[in-house]
Amino acid sequence: MSSITCGFIGLGLIGGSIARALKDSGEEVRTVAYDTNKKALTQAYQDGVVDVLVSDIDSRFSDCDYIFLCAPVKVNMENAEKLRPFLSPKTVLTDVGSVKTEMHVRMEELGLGPVFIGGHPMAGSERTGYANSKSKLLQNAYYIITKTPETTQERLDGYRRLVKAMGAIPLVMTYGQHDFITAAVSHVPHVISASLVNLVRDSDSPDGEMRMIAAGGFKDITRISSSSPVMWQNICLTNADNVSRLLGDYIDSLEEIRKAIDSKDGDRLMDFFDSARRYRDTFIDASSGPIKTDNAVHVEIPDETGALAVVITMLAAQGIDVKNVGIVHNREFETGSLRIELHDENDVKKAEKILVGHGYQVTVG
Repeated sequence: MSSITCGFIGLGLIGGSIARALKDSGEEVRTVAYDTNKKALTQAYQDGVVDVLVSDIDSRFSDCDYIFLCAPVKVNMENAEKLRPFLSPKTVLTDVGSVKTEMHVRMEELGLGPVFIGGHPMAGSERTGYANSKSKLLQNAYYIITKTPETTQERLDGYRRLVKAMGAIPLVMTYGQHDFITAAVSHVPHVISASLVNLVRDSDSPDGEMRMIAAGGFKDITRISSSSPVMWQNICLTNADNVSRLLGDYIDSLEEIRKAIDSKDGDRLMDFFDSARRYRDTFIDASSGPIKTDNAVHVEIPDETGALAVVITMLAAQGIDVKNVGIVHNREFETGSLRIELHDENDVKKAEKILVGHGYQVTVG
């Protein structure tokens, strides 16, 4: 890949992470960025992530080979319209939104079909903003590419190369396929997670006993509920048909399993849990899906003075930086009395090997 210029309109978690990944790729990449958050822009410039800061969407984006629209979907549409007079014929305009149909339709209306290619890096974090961006966020993550009828093979191949340079895995599909798939494996799970949290909140005692006990496995399985509510409101509104259809299927399945519980149908309950277990066991063992893992290991440690310090020191001695550590008091849904959160999947693998090698019982995830 020869020297290229990449523009960013919006430099939050995803935009910042893409810019960082491209800067760390070893390729010659010049970056131009605009964001309403001037503090984030200044920090990106000081970090060397952005080369040129701009105060508005104007002709300074005309030299870009790629321009990433990294705001919510509705704002991306508005920004694309502002950008249209300044687009060069060589430029590939792309976005990073998790809903694609509405964006594609609007790009066609604006006459931008020949230059637009949709993009969705299937990576994220509960934390938001440029300050939490990191190049490793995209490492080995699927990056879905949705082309238009006017997309040339040359542009598509160039975009694929760019995605690979970020360390991500390009995956091409139609925007309709994308929106249905992400509704099933990302959007509906976020709705369900939020509903579970609200269920516990509404069922809790005045003393907050449920909240206290939920600090164990329940907190882990509803971790995604800490994501931005504005973003998820936007996603549900822009992918409403798919989310509603799949929620309807899910509600029907809940009704069926409730009937099995009410009738004490042991065979039906066994099939329900066993079929889910068997299908889940076929999932690939990687953090490349739309819901990122929290890169944690659970370790059984003896209840004695200094046991925790021994484990942490052992990892530190091997250059593994521990992100967070805590004692798990409620282990109904997970094993290991010590939960160690690390920065990435490679650290998890190294930590597991070290600890198992020293005789500890370790569970990943």
